Amino acid sequence: MTQFFQQLINGLSIGSVYAMMAVGYSLVYSIMNFSNFAHGGVIMLGAYFGFFSMTLIKLPFAAAFGLAAVGTAALAVLIERIAYKPLRDRKAPFLYFIISAMGASIFLENIVIATIGPTFRTYPQVFSRTPISIGGLSIGRLDLIMFGVSALCLVALVLFIERTKTGKAIRAASYNMKAAALMGVDTDRVVMTVFAIGGLLAGVAGVFFGMKYTVYPQIGNITLKSFVAAVFGGLGSLPGAVLGSVILGTLETFVAGYLSSQFRDLIAFVILIGVLVFRPTGIMGKPSEDKA
Repeated sequence: MTQFFQQLINGLSIGSVYAMMAVGYSLVYSIMNFSNFAHGGVIMLGAYFGFFSMTLIKLPFAAAFGLAAVGTAALAVLIERIAYKPLRDRKAPFLYFIISAMGASIFLENIVIATIGPTFRTYPQVFSRTPISIGGLSIGRLDLIMFGVSALCLVALVLFIERTKTGKAIRAASYNMKAAALMGVDTDRVVMTVFAIGGLLAGVAGVFFGMKYTVYPQIGNITLKSFVAAVFGGLGSLPGAVLGSVILGTLETFVAGYLSSQFRDLIAFVILIGVLVFRPTGIMGKPSEDKA
């Protein structure tokens, strides 16, 4: 029973980071109906922003953390302005957005390899590595902080979407962009806001993921897991993205703990195939025709 709860704690920790990544996918999909595959590059650069802020500029962790979040928010908006806005202005097919997103992702990864290099880098130690022991359970301090910060960010996002005027505009645009524009909603501003929020959460996730593991140019590939979580929960649904992330993170840790770590990645893509075959809208998603 102790092992069960230990794996559950580990799963909630990694699932909370997946949730911040998956929310970025879901936000963009809810507004623009395409998956922003450049999101992985933003997460990767968030990890680098935090690392170099602490090692080169010698900023304290809190300042480096904030700088990374703001930097990735600005980067996400810049990507939208360069890669997606011209397509939106021309009313290009959504396939073009996906191709542009893949191109942006490849560009970000390769520009980092060409300028910074492919070397693996490790964050300086910020929190004690001594775990907190409760009974027979062991909780890493970083894992606890990851879960707490992730929960706070997601709660703040829900309150922002539900309680603010901009949040209401985002919800209106997610149902029907054209109708929202006719009602006076500045849809261009909504799109920028959505990318900024997704980028900010990507920066937070990138810093935590880099601290827990290492920083390298291909770290953005982990967003494949968050994409699976977003699809599992229901693309376009924020609660679905969080739920899918927590379930995926928990399943991964249980599979690694009780079977083998070699099956950890396999379970994610088995879930993806199963969802696409049996429930394409995910747990909490809705068919696109039901959104309007």
